[in-house]
Amino acid sequence: MAIDCIKTMPSITTPQHHPKDQDQCKDDGKSFVFDAQVLRHQTNIPQQFVWPDHEKPNINAPELQVPLVDLGDFLSGNPVAAVEASRLVGEACKKHGFFLVVNHGVDKTLIAHAHNYVDTFFKLPLSEKQKAQRKIGESCGYASSFTGRFSSKLPWKETLSFRYTAEENSSKHIEEYFHNRMGEDFAEFGTVYQDYCEAMSTLSLGIMELLGMSLGVSREHFREFFNENDSIMRLNYYPPCQKPDLTLGTGPHCDPTSLTILHQDQVGGLQVFVDNEWRSINPNFDAFVVNIGDTFMALSNGIYRSCLHRAVVNSQTPRKSLAFFLCPKNDKMVTPPHELVDTCNPRIYPDFTWPMLLEFTQKHYRADMKTLEVFTNWLHQRSFT
Repeated sequence: MAIDCIKTMPSITTPQHHPKDQDQCKDDGKSFVFDAQVLRHQTNIPQQFVWPDHEKPNINAPELQVPLVDLGDFLSGNPVAAVEASRLVGEACKKHGFFLVVNHGVDKTLIAHAHNYVDTFFKLPLSEKQKAQRKIGESCGYASSFTGRFSSKLPWKETLSFRYTAEENSSKHIEEYFHNRMGEDFAEFGTVYQDYCEAMSTLSLGIMELLGMSLGVSREHFREFFNENDSIMRLNYYPPCQKPDLTLGTGPHCDPTSLTILHQDQVGGLQVFVDNEWRSINPNFDAFVVNIGDTFMALSNGIYRSCLHRAVVNSQTPRKSLAFFLCPKNDKMVTPPHELVDTCNPRIYPDFTWPMLLEFTQKHYRADMKTLEVFTNWLHQRSFT
């Protein structure tokens, strides 16, 4: 089941500020099928996956030094640790929005099981994976690249996305999703990811306390805002590619969501654009990579940044990652706390709900570094019509 979007949103033509080289959504009813078990062995990759020269990857990008935030003492209530952790988080979020967290309290066995089930799913025959096929305009389900949405600059990856809700009486939501879409054999699969998402939701609320402290608002403000979150879990699988210098696992983009908590395997491939160059964030199995998304950038009134990032692939080893995208409950209005708005710091972004931005990115605009800017301009234009 995809996250419900608003139904009254008017149709949108491609925004005026959309990059000129942005490829359009496909509407010809024909789409290339990305079968990783076949394509991973081909020396001549399809043209749809070849990226322009100015966007081709630098596989050996220098490492980005990101803060390592120890959550152990903070989560246990140590006030000195809380101050230090919030300082590190604040500095990172003003510069590029990325940091690592360790001693996070998430069970290592659960993380290992979650990675193992990524292999279980993506090694299935294509026809089996397509039981959970994602429909155009939805945010959840199985997707073999973006072949159904776009006709060029396709990412070299497969994904499986599903909704997590922290609302009461929804403790079996993910288990039911996999039972309904994939059958009884996936009961344990659903249980593992139900437990994993609950752990991610708990972790994200703790991080929201840090973000509130670092911004000078109450520790509880953002925690309460996201307490009943309606989030997205995504399993990413990047098969080997015989020409990794021509394609990308994920193209350059900023996450439109609020907060991303990513766990990488040991292969590596995540890159962030900082100080006008691409830099890598090396794998650390004991840590989660956390980054700010566009929705939280709006909640912070632009003080904190969502940053351009991408994923590269290699010719030898599959790469997999677990991404939890924290999102507000659908009826929550995204508006910054009053402490962050004054005459010297006026409002930058208008009020909106998360489903509005979600539908914008799923149906009308391919997420990039200008997503929030273009979405804001569209909202302003709509208010005058």
